Amino acid sequence: MPASNARALEKARDLPADGVIFDLEDAVAPAEKERAREQAVAAVKAGGYGQREVIIRVNGFDAAWGHFDLPKVAVSGADAILLPKVESEDQVWHLESLMDQWGAPADMAIMCMIETPLGVLHAAEIAAASSRLTAFVMGTSDLAKDMRTLHTADRLPLLAPLSMAVMAARANGLAIVDGVHLNLEDDDGLARACRQGRELGFDGKTLIHPKQIAAANDAFAPSEQELTDARKIIAAFEVAAADGKGVVVVDGRLVENLHVAEAHRLLALAVKIASV
Repeated sequence: MPASNARALEKARDLPADGVIFDLEDAVAPAEKERAREQAVAAVKAGGYGQREVIIRVNGFDAAWGHFDLPKVAVSGADAILLPKVESEDQVWHLESLMDQWGAPADMAIMCMIETPLGVLHAAEIAAASSRLTAFVMGTSDLAKDMRTLHTADRLPLLAPLSMAVMAARANGLAIVDGVHLNLEDDDGLARACRQGRELGFDGKTLIHPKQIAAANDAFAPSEQELTDARKIIAAFEVAAADGKGVVVVDGRLVENLHVAEAHRLLALAVKIASV
């Protein structure tokens, strides 16, 4: 949400979302940059966002705004700084050094927007650049523009770069969040995109309006059937393991350690969601 919109920052305290991104970059006009920065920092310091992760997207360092953002954002109390248009590990190192310089706490995370062809091609190096780095956020609108792809319902032109970014994130233990769905009147398309995002391995989806939250929560949370199956898998494998067996068949499907690990992950995710 644009940090120039004070009402939106206030409303974010009550949204059923896992995280909120206060934007100082693309969503803010040049004349509003300073006011947006002040409002974002003030909102974070005021608190009231509960367990929601509070992230501030700063301006890039190719313009002066980014360097003006860091001194205040670094000590704002935000959970993470989101850096736009990351294309190299050098950019992550530069941000990290500035965070240290301006007194950012050790637990303040870095998140990277992957939204250009070069960013996708360098995703593996970027993902390994810093211990502060916790997540990738896909910028699919900018990526589609730079790739000159069409916006299709199945997002087929973007599947390769999306999967490349997911692999880089997973190889380095990062979370990764899918890009936005721009058509606010296309509920069916949003639901499809959310389902596809989960199928591709994303942890969640960035959203541009509160009306989109329910669809994303529904798609990325494990269903009751998935949780029932997970419990069945764990129970059956425990019985098999007690008999000295390393595999078991559950409802006609072969189950081994990797399926049990995924079942435990889904149950843990459900517990975390219920605690929010």
